[in-house]
Amino acid sequence: MISLAGKAALITGGSRGIGAAAVKLFAQAGADVVFNYHRNRAAADAVTAEGRKHGTRVESLKADLARMADARRLLRFAIERLGCLDILVANAGIWNDGDLPIEKMAEREWDEMVRVNLKSIYAVTHFAAPHMIAQRSGRIIHVSSTAGQRGEAFHTHYGATKGGIISFVKGLSTELARHNILVNCVAPGWVDTDMSASVLRTRKGWKFATGVIPLGRPATAEEIAGPILFLASDLATFMTGEILNVNGGAVLCG
Repeated sequence: MISLAGKAALITGGSRGIGAAAVKLFAQAGADVVFNYHRNRAAADAVTAEGRKHGTRVESLKADLARMADARRLLRFAIERLGCLDILVANAGIWNDGDLPIEKMAEREWDEMVRVNLKSIYAVTHFAAPHMIAQRSGRIIHVSSTAGQRGEAFHTHYGATKGGIISFVKGLSTELARHNILVNCVAPGWVDTDMSASVLRTRKGWKFATGVIPLGRPATAEEIAGPILFLASDLATFMTGEILNVNGGAVLCG
C-alpha cells in the first residue's frame, strides 16, 4: 500500500465521484485531507465519516471555487486545519447532459463551463502555489479528460476546458520545477459516476460509451483515484508535466 502518512492534502470536488474516491483513498493511505463540496452537505458528511475511519483528519468546507474569494477561503481553511499543504488535487468540474451543437450553445453555457471547469482549477492553484513555493516542495495533480485530448463533438466547451487544463499543467510543471513542485495530470475516459449517469444508465448510452473502450467497460471512480494517489506518492518523484491516461485503451496517446 502506498503511504502518505504525515502528508496534508487538499482535494476539490470531494463529495462525489472521483473526488470522493480520492478523499477516501488518501485517508486510507494515511494523509490528512481537506476537501470542498459545492451543494450536497449530506454527501460531504458521508465522505468525511468514511475517511475518518482510517484515523486521519478529514474535513470539508462548502466552497464555489470559481469564486476567487471562496478559493482563497478554502486554502486558508486547509492550512489552518492541516498546518501545511503538501498535495493539491484539483478535480472539481461539471459536464452537460445532452448534445449541445455549437450553433445552439449560449454564451452563458460556455461561460459556466469555463468558470467551473477551468477558472476553478486556476483559482485553487493560484492560492496553493505560494505555500508550496515557500516550503520548496509540493505535488499538484489536475484532473482532465480524454475530451481534452481528442475533443468532444457536441460538448466542445467541455473539451475546451479539459484541453486547457492539460496546457495549464504543462506550463506549470516547468514554471514550478525549480521549487521542487511536481505538476501532473490524470486524464480519465468514461467513469461510472453520477456525472455520467445520464449516458451510462441507458442501453444506448452504455453501448455508445463502451463501444470505443477496448476493455469494454467504463472505469470506476476508485480506478481513477488510484493513479491520482500514485502521482502524489514517493513512487512518482521524477514525473512532472505528464498526462497519465486512464481510459481503458480508448485514447492511445502520451
